[in-house]
Amino acid sequence: MEYWFLSRLVPCLKWSDTHNLSNGLTNVYESIWPKSLKLSHCRQRKLCEGILNILEKDIKTSYQVACLEALRILSRDKKVLVPVTTKENMQILMRLAKLDMTEDSLEDVSNFPVIVEALKCLCNIVFNSAIAQKLSLELNLAAMLCNLLKKCKDQQFVDDIKCFDLRLLFLLSLLHTDIRSQLHHELQGLQVLTQALESSFSIRWTDKYKAAEEHDGSPLSLQETDCAIEALKALFNVTLDSWNVHSENESHQFRYMAAILRHCLLTVGPTEDKTEELHSNAINLLSNIPVSCLDVLISPSTQEETVLKYNGMNMDAIQVLLDFMEKRIDKGSSYREGLTPVLSLLTECCRAHRNIRKFIKAQVLPPLRDVSNRPEVGTTVRNKLVRLMTHVDLGVKQIAAEFLFVLCKERVDNLLKYTGYGNAAGLLAARGLLAGGRGDHWYSDDEDTDTEEYKSAKPNINLITGHVEEPMPNPMDEMTEEQKEYEAMKLVNMFDKLSRDEVIKPMGVRPDGTMTPLEETICQYQTNEQDSSDSD
Repeated sequence: MEYWFLSRLVPCLKWSDTHNLSNGLTNVYESIWPKSLKLSHCRQRKLCEGILNILEKDIKTSYQVACLEALRILSRDKKVLVPVTTKENMQILMRLAKLDMTEDSLEDVSNFPVIVEALKCLCNIVFNSAIAQKLSLELNLAAMLCNLLKKCKDQQFVDDIKCFDLRLLFLLSLLHTDIRSQLHHELQGLQVLTQALESSFSIRWTDKYKAAEEHDGSPLSLQETDCAIEALKALFNVTLDSWNVHSENESHQFRYMAAILRHCLLTVGPTEDKTEELHSNAINLLSNIPVSCLDVLISPSTQEETVLKYNGMNMDAIQVLLDFMEKRIDKGSSYREGLTPVLSLLTECCRAHRNIRKFIKAQVLPPLRDVSNRPEVGTTVRNKLVRLMTHVDLGVKQIAAEFLFVLCKERVDNLLKYTGYGNAAGLLAARGLLAGGRGDHWYSDDEDTDTEEYKSAKPNINLITGHVEEPMPNPMDEMTEEQKEYEAMKLVNMFDKLSRDEVIKPMGVRPDGTMTPLEETICQYQTNEQDSSDSD
């Protein structure tokens, strides 16, 4: 690798511009070429200093690109960044990246490779250096990047510039909370980044928050997809604290963003992996948008549109979210990072929007007919989600259980019907609903109708396992009374030993449905009995 980027610097050192270049870099070059395949950190730092000395001068574009490519490779190593992370050298790279508030447009196409390489260098340097992150705030780098992004809006052949501009904004907003706040409140970053996202798609608006359906639309190009992904990531950082909408203008901005994200979910990238990455970042951003603004995901449907309708609403985007969720479940790994965002989003949408909840419930929890198998056994979406209710990762099982609970309108009896008491016990204990009842959120009072098959099987369903079990012979039928008493005492002694050794802790249920140590439950029961007898 060192041979490659050093060979790119040969013209800078040997040919017509030799007299204008740094003698220091020439000495470094002669001392390391071709003696060693791997440069020491000391030599790499000297090389960085020499390259920056060259870049400070007025040299040919091809030489600038070669120097910047070498600097980009060197800047991946944190140990050689000391010469780069000074205010003066950062300003050199910012000048080469055209981060100049005074220039009106990007007209010279020949300079585009220099701009791209300078932005790549800045990305590496900001990512690897805390000093560079602090200097970025001092040099007002975020404002200059927003300005460059505006210049890219109506220009052709600037996709690479736009992509690395967005990546640098993402890194700054990720690594420095002050810059994140500055983008949101001072630099109109929300509008600038939303426009950059929209420009990655060929959206034709037919209504205020409704884009035309392009059923035969071609996939996005790789550059368009990468730009969209970088914009989504930057917007995610900027909108991290946007749960509450305080003004009509903010509400409009978030609805407009949600409409673009709906179009994004219905768009495909150049490959399946890129499409999944695009949709994953869109889902992450949707999770930051106030739930009251997500109604634009289900715009009213027209006759010529998709058959995925519910109550006259277009459910294409919701179906994409459901398909994405099932695909992530089927992967069987990285549930916390890959699955919980989409499950959390669907849960909040179902809680806030009745049409979305009813459409998803019809897909995930259709009316029960066959209850011969346990709820967690099978290949349906319901079976997969019920299996997650007992996952080893606490966060995963909580959000899976919460999603199903919301689909059941937070009614315990409905949830138990679809999951069984055993699978739901963790959620019910956490919510204080072991004694039954319903959650705090209000839902419509429309009743779910049971199928005839379920009604006939209901008396024989084991409430713990949630399915009809084959009748088993009772082992106590052939025991004498003495044998039964002996086995009962044996069981009592086993539980007593486990309790004394603190392997288990016997628990009881309070009247409010929460769990408490059994001793407290018994004491409370005796107190209530005493109060009752005293009143008599």
